[in-house]
Order: sequence, then structure tokens, then C-alpha cells
Amino acid sequence: MPKVVVLLKQTFDTEEKIIVTPQGVDEREAKFVINPYDEYALEEAIQLKEKLGGVVIAVTCGTERSQEALRTALAVGADEAVRLDSKGLSGDSYEVAEALAAVVGPLSPDLLLAGLFAVDSGSGSVALQVAERLGLPHASAAVKLTLGSAEELGLSHPVQASQYALIERDAEGDTETVAIPLPALITAQQGLNEPRYPSLPGIMKAKRKPLRTVTLSELGLSAGDAARTQRAALSPPPPRATGKRIAGSPEEQAAGLVELLRTEAKVL
Repeated sequence: MPKVVVLLKQTFDTEEKIIVTPQGVDEREAKFVINPYDEYALEEAIQLKEKLGGVVIAVTCGTERSQEALRTALAVGADEAVRLDSKGLSGDSYEVAEALAAVVGPLSPDLLLAGLFAVDSGSGSVALQVAERLGLPHASAAVKLTLGSAEELGLSHPVQASQYALIERDAEGDTETVAIPLPALITAQQGLNEPRYPSLPGIMKAKRKPLRTVTLSELGLSAGDAARTQRAALSPPPPRATGKRIAGSPEEQAAGLVELLRTEAKVL
């Protein structure tokens, strides 16, 4: 019966309007949800628990507000939740990964799941850095996942391990199949499954499930010591310009398009 840890991040709902100011995103007007790719990871963990038994633990790094994401995870089927208090962390991926690895390590998961990337920052490196710190093999962009022994999965030349993960992963529009020994990290791509919604009984049960908070000091870490990058500014993209219509024959239109690409878009 596997113990599965799922790394979650609370992100802005990209389906809603997001207001960006010189100081950053206006959080007062923003709606927050579980990062959509992390929802696939969470759903896969719950499906594995329903099939094989075991325990699902959701872990996030964030402010007190991020407990909403953990409560949602508990409501859809996670058994426990841990919030790493982000107070003092700059948001640098190296620093966050170091702290998360300190949280996940003692949990000794058989499988670590996470989303392919976070939709707010576009970054997909934190989970991979956690795996590297924990010495775990990893595979990304999974669209199908099967756990089992070497014999059950039909592996002909396995390394020495009792359980493996067989992963079909998205590879730039094609599919690649890989097998890695457990424990391991796998990141979820869209299409791995269809995430469920919290039910009313699940929401009520979530209130009684354990949710604990861990601070940097409890982990023996100091804020700011591991940061490798610093965000200098955050600004919205420039307004989209009006389109241009190129008249003339197909030859004239092609020539006009090439000229605009060269002089205005500057891509040629």
C-alpha cells in the first residue's frame, strides 16, 4: 500500500481577470485555486489509493491563505495535508525546493507527484529540484501511469527494486514510455486523468482531517540563505496592437508580409 505525497501550489485562477500593478498582481481582486496541473497529480494519487490502498498526503508552500488549497485537496480525497509556511521565503525556486525537500524527506513517500508546471509563473523546476535533493529518479509530463513489479509491468532488464512506475509521457506531441524504480517523482501533464470536484460529504470530512503547518525554523533553515535569484519587476504584457490587412495579389501579400516581419516584428 503506497504512501503518495502530492506537491500542490495555490495559484491565480487564469480563467478570471488578473490585474497586474507595478507592485505585482493585485491579490485583492484575484481568485485563487489549486494549480490546474497539480490537480491532475492529486487526482492520480487518489485513484491510486482507491485501487491499491495507502495514504495520500498533500504538501504546499505558501501563506495561511494557501490552506484553502489544502482543504480542497482533503475534500477530494487526500488523507493528510502539510503547509510549509512561506514567511521569509523570497519565492526563488532553489530556496523553495530546499525547504520542501526538508518537509517531504521525513515523510518517506513511495511516490511523489506534482504538476508539470505552475500556471502563474510558468515554472516547472521546483518539483524536479526536490527530487534531486532527495535522490529520487523522476519522469515528467506523464499522460498515463501504472505501478507494479517488474514482472507485472513486463520489464525485461530491471534495476534492483520491488516496485516500478511505468509512465507514458508527452514528448513534444509524441508519446514516450519509460520505467523507473520507486520511490520516484512523476509530474502530471494534461490528459493524465479528469480531476474530480469536492463533494459535500468530502468537504465535511476535510474539516476533521489533519492539516499541520511547518515553519522554516522547525526545519532548521534560515530565510534567504538559499535564494539564487531575485525578481526585479513584474509588469503586464503590452496591449495587443490592431491587426493589419495586406491587400494585393498573393505574391504582393507574401512580399508585404515578409517586409512587415522584417521591419516591424523584426523576426527575419
